[in-house]
Amino acid sequence: MTSKQLATMEKETKQMEDIRFEIAEAHRDWENAIRFFDYAVGKDQIDYAIYYLITAEKRYEMLLRLAKRMSDKWPAWRGMSL
Repeated sequence: MTSKQLATMEKETKQMEDIRFEIAEAHRDWENAIRFFDYAVGKDQIDYAIYYLITAEKRYEMLLRLAKRMSDKWPAWRGMSL
């Protein structure tokens, strides 16, 4: 394996690890948004909770789609269910 191929593989591995971390973070944000919505009171808090929930859900979905597109390069998700 050449040094260029090794560098490319290391870059892809780093990118996959970053995506894995972001997916876990986005999932936590989504769960927090659900909890915030459950306890929101008043019109302003409810409006904000809806916005927060939609945004968190969209980010989580986007990262999952990205990970699925990369799945041919990613042999094991190590605990991430797609």
